[in-house]
Amino acid sequence: MPRASPVQAATPTPDGGDAPSKTRLKQQSHDLQKLGMALADLPDARLQRLELPERLFDALAQYRSTRTHEGRRRQLQYVGKLMREVDDAPLREAVAESKLGSARDTLLLHQAEAWRDALVADDEALTRWMTEHADCDAQHLRSLVRAARREAALPPEQRNPRSFRELFQFIRPLLQEAAA
Repeated sequence: MPRASPVQAATPTPDGGDAPSKTRLKQQSHDLQKLGMALADLPDARLQRLELPERLFDALAQYRSTRTHEGRRRQLQYVGKLMREVDDAPLREAVAESKLGSARDTLLLHQAEAWRDALVADDEALTRWMTEHADCDAQHLRSLVRAARREAALPPEQRNPRSFRELFQFIRPLLQEAAA
C-alpha cells in the first residue's frame, strides 16, 4: 500500500472543507515562533505600542529573562501558541520596520563618514556640499574642515580626533534632515 506524501497540501474535513496538513501546521507554528523571537528583540516601548494581549506581552518578557536553552525553547513554543490568537500582520510590519530603521540609520552613518572624508580630502567636495545643503552654516563648516585638515596633516601619533568628530557631528544632523 503506498504511503501518503508528507507534503500533501490539505486533507478533507467532515464539514466538507480542507484542513491544512500536519506539515503545514508545523511550518506555521515555526514561523510564529520565529516572529516571536524577533518580537522579543524589540524594545519594550515598541512592544507596548503594538497593543499585544497581556498574556503574550508577559510571555515575551519571560522569554527574555529565561537563560537556559531548554527553558527558552519551551517558552518560545508557548509564545508561538499565544500568537495563534492574534493577527500577525501588524507584528510582522513592526519587526520589518525595526530592521529597516536600523539599516537606514547605518546608511546615514556611512554617508556622513564619506562626506567627512571627502570634505577633508578636497575643496571640490566642499563646493558640492554647499550646493546640496545651501541652508547650512558655511562659515562654521569651513572652520571645521580647516581644523580637520590641520589634524590630518600631523603625524598619526600626534593626531587628536576631536576635529574629525566635530565635523562628523555637524554633518550627520543635516543628512538626517535631508533624508526625512
